[in-house]
Amino acid sequence: MYEEETLDGIAIVGMAGRFPGAADIGQFWQNLRDGVESVSWLSEEELLRAGRDPELVTDPQYVKAAAMLDGVDLFDAAFFGYNPREAETIDPQQRLFLETAWTALEHAGYQAEAYDGLISVFAGAGMNRYLLYNLAPNRALVKALGEAQMMIGNDKDFLATRTAYKLNLKGAAVGVQTACSSSLVAVHMACQSLLSRECDMALAGGVTIAVPQENGYLYHEGGIASDDGHTRTFDAKAKGTVFGSGLGIVVVKRLDDAVADGDTIYAVIKGSAINNDGSQKVSYTAPSIEGQVGVISEALAIGGVEPETVSYIEAHGTATPLGDPIEIASLTKVFRATTDRTQYCAIGSVKSNVGHLDIAAGVTGLIKTTLALQHKELPPSLHFETANPAIDFGGSPFYVNTKLREWKTDGPRRAGVSSFGFGGTNAHVVLEEAPEPEPSGLSREWQLLILSAKTETALQAATERLAAHLQATEQELADVAYTLQRGRKAFAHRRIVVCQDGAEAADLLLSRDPKRVLTSVRPEGAGKRPVAFLFSGTGSQYVNMARDLYETEPLFHEEVNFCCERLAPLLGLDLRELLYPEEGGEEQAAVRLKRTKYAQPAIFVIEYAMAKLLQEWGIAPAAMLGHSLGEYVAACLAGVFSLEAALLLVAKRAQMIEELPTGGMLAVHLGEKELLAHLAKRGGAVGLAAVNGPALCVVSGPSQAMVQLRLELEAMEVVCKTVHTTHAFHSAMVEPMMGQFAELVGAVERHAPTVPYVSNVTGTWITAEEARDPQYWARHLREAVRFADGVQVLNQEQDVILLEVGPGKALASFALSVQPEHNPGRAVLTTIRHVQEEQSDIAFLLSALGRMWLLGAEVDWQAFSADETRRRVPLPTYPFESKRYWIEPPVQAYASDWKPTARRIRVKRTPQLNTGQPESHSLEQQSQSNAQSNSHRQPERQLQPFTFAAHPRPNVLTPYVAPGNKAERTIAMFWQELLGIEGVGVHDDFFELGGNSLLATKLTARLRGAYRVEVPLRVIFDAATVQDQTYLVEDLIIDQLEAMDDEKARSLSVSRE
Repeated sequence: MYEEETLDGIAIVGMAGRFPGAADIGQFWQNLRDGVESVSWLSEEELLRAGRDPELVTDPQYVKAAAMLDGVDLFDAAFFGYNPREAETIDPQQRLFLETAWTALEHAGYQAEAYDGLISVFAGAGMNRYLLYNLAPNRALVKALGEAQMMIGNDKDFLATRTAYKLNLKGAAVGVQTACSSSLVAVHMACQSLLSRECDMALAGGVTIAVPQENGYLYHEGGIASDDGHTRTFDAKAKGTVFGSGLGIVVVKRLDDAVADGDTIYAVIKGSAINNDGSQKVSYTAPSIEGQVGVISEALAIGGVEPETVSYIEAHGTATPLGDPIEIASLTKVFRATTDRTQYCAIGSVKSNVGHLDIAAGVTGLIKTTLALQHKELPPSLHFETANPAIDFGGSPFYVNTKLREWKTDGPRRAGVSSFGFGGTNAHVVLEEAPEPEPSGLSREWQLLILSAKTETALQAATERLAAHLQATEQELADVAYTLQRGRKAFAHRRIVVCQDGAEAADLLLSRDPKRVLTSVRPEGAGKRPVAFLFSGTGSQYVNMARDLYETEPLFHEEVNFCCERLAPLLGLDLRELLYPEEGGEEQAAVRLKRTKYAQPAIFVIEYAMAKLLQEWGIAPAAMLGHSLGEYVAACLAGVFSLEAALLLVAKRAQMIEELPTGGMLAVHLGEKELLAHLAKRGGAVGLAAVNGPALCVVSGPSQAMVQLRLELEAMEVVCKTVHTTHAFHSAMVEPMMGQFAELVGAVERHAPTVPYVSNVTGTWITAEEARDPQYWARHLREAVRFADGVQVLNQEQDVILLEVGPGKALASFALSVQPEHNPGRAVLTTIRHVQEEQSDIAFLLSALGRMWLLGAEVDWQAFSADETRRRVPLPTYPFESKRYWIEPPVQAYASDWKPTARRIRVKRTPQLNTGQPESHSLEQQSQSNAQSNSHRQPERQLQPFTFAAHPRPNVLTPYVAPGNKAERTIAMFWQELLGIEGVGVHDDFFELGGNSLLATKLTARLRGAYRVEVPLRVIFDAATVQDQTYLVEDLIIDQLEAMDDEKARSLSVSRE
């Protein structure tokens, strides 16, 4: 029994599935609404071409119908990190379950690696006919790969754990096998695990795939299979069911957690139960009224639900003359315990649409009912005309729903879902419609949409899918952005767009405007990129800088307020009056903001607040570099000064400078050596103030001297520009204040930096001694700013992103002029627009954040949206790029003129997945070769030998170099057979191409068999290339020969030859 808290229920927050006639749950629901029967009818020609026994196909009792699944031979092996050989020897049930599990989790708006709680998986799989018919008879394949590899790829035991491994799920991973009821039992176990708090989220479902797909069945009177290819649940003409292939998965969470997390809730599981019939029934496979009554009653009691409030039952509904009456009798007995009402509860079965999906049958019914609750519609149950004579619907609470209708009720919509397994394990789940979702909260005016994929083509497919989705729905764009940020894993190929509404986003994504839609690729497996903060100095300030952020970003607002309140007594005014004046006061504020006394504190405040906001969003600096005043921001963030101490020093420093005689500064487009040479010739009070780039320096001194110097340089055709300042910073003119300022620094607490930053004085990393030394900060006032040297130091940080954290883009421009010597991946970005840029501050910053993510920086998306109430919404999921991975069975040559042909396994009568991927040429050749070798009549059936097929070499960074000698060619051939890859190069890495420890074990066995040397497994991990393994074998042979006498060595050499 559930604990008291279970009355809150379990929320279904995500779903995914593949069903006959439907590649996804959207098409599945449309088929259900339209009353589509997804059973295919096969001609004799099709059956013979697919390899069916001619005698069987022409048997009058053979029913040429099948509920088939499209694309069972397809799989995105590269996405899940499988090499081709491993992929084609994994049970297709497990392959498709992997893709569907990923899809289900994304449909719920989650990705496992960013989820704080434990995620469990409960899953069941059907009989592995692929192993039985395709793999096991291929003795050469089994021998080549080994029984262990075959077992791990095909045994049911590994379905749940394989899913947990590939999706990085760290809760329980449990295989569930109770025959037809497996997947609904899996759902019950997931609910129990959630309620006992063993996990915080769970995936539950099942899969059945028939191999071969194109296959009918023999009808036997009294059996479970239908005589006419239709599943006529509850009808008088019902003779049984049609078996089919399919899979389904639901994602479940505790309801209170789902509500708190803003999940989309599709339905609520109020209660669930499982039991077994025991032996009190006619036979092992027969149903039991007692067992069904018990499990349904228990589920209702656990959920606290009265039968009279249940208005729909999704029946097990196998359409057998015995099973249907027992199911109705059981339900009636349960309902009659509390109500005498008749025909108020609709009943139906999804088996009338898609057949009996065996292991996946229960979860398929659950998904159907969940969709019905979501859409508030009851889809029709098919093929019902006249009730089975053994069923009295008129006297029961039930009626068969035969048409699409609105689901009307007086109270909350409730439903029951039943699934009964061969052997007597029964499951029942009671559902209720989801509570009304809380509306989304206020959001930013602009949104950052991020997309990523493992390949360029998949990224384009994802882009097109999202654009189409945005055109077709009216979801809050903020929720869309939130779900993309929080619910999708970041892959190598990335794309961003900053926009204001869904229509604009769709238009931009489709147009791929390069100015608005930015794309980048980060090498697979590359670590997060370091970010270095650059803090600008005086001259970049302007009225209303970052005003949008101040008004909308709570943390930025708080930091600015805190700093301005602490500065007010020191400055004699509230700096916010100058930063963000009331309308009409901008001009006066701009005049005052030019004064050093106010400009420098203002710049510090904005840069500090911006840095704190970026840090809150996960962009923590790996290093920092300030420009003059900017070094105080770096020192404060590094812990050298407290914020209060830094504000005091910046305010006093600015006041002291303002009290000095006025001066001027001049930016000169000359290199440092040339400029110093010129200054040395002319003498005077002008000095070097900053070296900003290889050909960009700043000089400072008395105003008249600046005018004279400019005239001289312009006469030499040297480009110059006056820096709009009132004082000559970093010149002899500041020397009178150095002693007093050093005393001021000495009066505040100073600490060693906790984050490395580059000194303006030395142009290299600051030391702890310098940071704590008051005289250093006095020198910092006077000496030239060695910014270009500092940039070159940061350039040595591999793949560094230099981020200007301050108004404008002056430092970014300087940094771009300092080209890195050995760091082509370096990038330079800005965060606050220049005064002349007409753009929203929010859009500008979001673009910078998006660009950092594009380049490989890690963003804390949870913190990014922490101040908003957002919802996870259903969006298009990952567009898998599936290719054909399929081992054909050994061809049986019959005494007939039919010939097998090379083709994909595809259901022609149902919607198909269009992957846009070419079929494997090697596999096609293999199948054609098999067909040609069996084109003549033979007196007996023969098994053709297995031929190793190879898939194209994957795209890896290592250039291809062909094997150059016999040993290299032999070892490369071993790789090809084990990995299924064509074109193995001598420098390729075994593990990069998809090798693993099991395959490495097989490789050592091959080497031992070919060269009679023992190659330790551990050595393969070091000698991972063909060339290295060739050298290794040669060394082992030489060692072996040297340890023998001459006669034995000659004998061994001859045998090897």
